[in-house]
Amino acid sequence: MWRQVMRLPRTVWLLGFVSLFNDATSELVYPLVPLFLTSVLMAGPKMLGLIEGISEAAASLLKLFSGVLMDRVGHAKAWVAVGYGLAAFSRPLFYVAASWPMVLALRFADRVGKGLRSSPRDALLAAAIAPAQRGLAFGFHRAMDNAGAVLGPLFAAVLLARGMPLREVFLWALLPGAVTLWLVSRVQNDSSVPHKKPTVFSWHLGGFPPVFRRYLLVLALFTLGNSSNMFLLLRARSLGLPAYQVPLLWALTSVVAMLLSTPLSALSDRFGRSRLLQAGWLLYAILYAVLGWMGGALPVVWLVFAVYGVFLAATEGVEKALVADLAPAEQLGTAYGWFNLTAGAVLLPASLLFGWLWQSVSVATAFSFSAICASLALILLRFWVLLPAQKTTVHR
Repeated sequence: MWRQVMRLPRTVWLLGFVSLFNDATSELVYPLVPLFLTSVLMAGPKMLGLIEGISEAAASLLKLFSGVLMDRVGHAKAWVAVGYGLAAFSRPLFYVAASWPMVLALRFADRVGKGLRSSPRDALLAAAIAPAQRGLAFGFHRAMDNAGAVLGPLFAAVLLARGMPLREVFLWALLPGAVTLWLVSRVQNDSSVPHKKPTVFSWHLGGFPPVFRRYLLVLALFTLGNSSNMFLLLRARSLGLPAYQVPLLWALTSVVAMLLSTPLSALSDRFGRSRLLQAGWLLYAILYAVLGWMGGALPVVWLVFAVYGVFLAATEGVEKALVADLAPAEQLGTAYGWFNLTAGAVLLPASLLFGWLWQSVSVATAFSFSAICASLALILLRFWVLLPAQKTTVHR
């Protein structure tokens, strides 16, 4: 497998390193936001849910917009560059945030950048690799992304342990952000992305096969129970984890995901995408049930977050590879736009609902609701999405 990784196209490698440095920047900031809101700005879980929900929902709408436009006018690299640039400039500005509305504005700008770049970047990756290696390519990309997610929190933990104020840590996002933009400039023009005349855009997903539409519906159900990962970090803190260990905990998750993303996603090229997704969603349901009902056993918290990395490794790359399997080649940008819109737009009600259940009912209720959504999505994926399509020639 590793020989195959070394032979991946230059575009895949460059975009992998772009994600590494971008995520190092993002994850330097991301694990600190719930701490910053609760300990500095004195905002609670409801406000965290509002901020994350609005930001991610806006990003998701832009992912569809950028994907549709890319299919029509091309210029995938331009969308990628603008998206990464906006994120790189917004993250260090947390240093001057004095209220939760400003945190909302900065997270919104960061997610707008993600919305502009994600679908064109995924289309670039899918077009740069043969169909039989899509799992490998997307898994490698996720591994590089998670490598950055290891470096960022580790660096943040070191700075906090040395006594650096929380605000000043945000300024360190400048350096990896600059490297990200330089790497984006090295990506070649997107000549490999098909630019055939696409089907006229339809809010009813006209031109896409029924199995793709069913897949998006089930993905929406799973996402309804998959609120912002910041709630996981807030849960760890509520169980007694010291503040300086919160970035380390997320770094552990990212290490596991980094090590396993490539091999697990590559398995889907041989044994099927659906098996990996079903196993991953089942694992998610178990982990959320444990987090909701456990006491303050901190060693168990570390174990749960490590296994959560296995869930990420088994699903993130595979979900995107399956999109390329199910969608027409000339509509890759639009297909990834719909995929990202579905996964992100539902995050607004998911995060708002999770925050409300946590603060108004109980933490166990919030986490149990997520576990139930994942379980139902797993059943529908197996018996409603995949069974009717088993006689087709689509490779999963």
